[in-house]
Amino acid sequence: MTFLFNNYARRSLSIVKGKGTVVEDSSGKSYLDFTSGIAVTNLGHAHPAIVDALQQQSEKLWHISNLFESPEQEKLAESLVDGTPLAHAFFCNSGAEANEAAIKLSRKHSQKHVIITFEQSFHGRTFGAMSATGQEKVKQGFGPLLESFRTVPFNDKEALVNAADDQVAAILIEVIQGEGGVNVLDHELVETINTLCREKNILLIIDEVQTGISRTGTRYAYEQTNLKPDIVTLAKGLGNGFPIGAMLGSEELFDSFGPGTHGTTFGGNPLAVSVARKVTELAFPDSFTNEVAEKGSYLTKLLSPLLDNGALKAIRGKGLLLGLECTDEAAPFIKQAEEAGLLVVPAGPNVIRLLPPLTVSKEELEQAADILKNILLSTVTIDS
Repeated sequence: MTFLFNNYARRSLSIVKGKGTVVEDSSGKSYLDFTSGIAVTNLGHAHPAIVDALQQQSEKLWHISNLFESPEQEKLAESLVDGTPLAHAFFCNSGAEANEAAIKLSRKHSQKHVIITFEQSFHGRTFGAMSATGQEKVKQGFGPLLESFRTVPFNDKEALVNAADDQVAAILIEVIQGEGGVNVLDHELVETINTLCREKNILLIIDEVQTGISRTGTRYAYEQTNLKPDIVTLAKGLGNGFPIGAMLGSEELFDSFGPGTHGTTFGGNPLAVSVARKVTELAFPDSFTNEVAEKGSYLTKLLSPLLDNGALKAIRGKGLLLGLECTDEAAPFIKQAEEAGLLVVPAGPNVIRLLPPLTVSKEELEQAADILKNILLSTVTIDS
């Protein structure tokens, strides 16, 4: 018997501690953690500077609510919007909450109600975010959902243009679809989005919940495109494991989110903000993001022989968000990797998703690549 609901397909091991890239289960077995809590512990487990920041704040103030001024929130907001088209931040507790805020803000500001999203997208499991998500398996069993979303195929220019009429308030998109298979936005669609937003007065919301905080080799994945977002949503890596989310918005949206329009009890609490400030201090310098990009290229190079011999169909993604498209279902390979001491996660039925901490060492990348090559090569039939 369990006292927990059965809404998670849990693995049969319990992780009890971690340091850097390595975690340990209750039996004492160690693993390379290439899940990072699903792109959360971007700076690794128990990073000493983050632990110190949290400990110091815990002795001063845990909670005071958003009824009062928050200089620390101001500083965090400034670090998140610096050098971007964005000017203001709203803090919450998760990616789903950030996307709910973005949906509300875009509708209120535009006074339109339709939002375009994409097949295989994932935006969260609250009712609005679930309605926005382009995966039917997430929606099954919950009855009629919100009707204000139009979902079109990802990277389908014609479908997007046809959907973008005068009722559309916003386009909500991931530059790289994490849960949906590590699918990367086409350059051609970028220009189409820019044109539609400009000509039809449509807001652009970029969901950076999984791709943000330097995961793809830049602070935000959209910075590797020509997109100019009106709203960006963040969570996961922003707190390195401590719950915090954020919605960033442009200057022109400021007056549309006045007092009483939205709120949260715990969002932007002193503990979360102290951690997030330290995260951005460590993860946003160019020296760090450049290193992430280099590590991603190195890992791709290590795994590329699996393309040559047919063990993989494709390697997709950027930085340290990579998807390995297998010739068969990924689940058995993920189980074998776990048995060999490597934790990875799927992204759809046939894709192994690699999400190591951004602080992963070159040696740890090599160890993980060796494990994956041994597993995947064992499935390749060699002609005699």
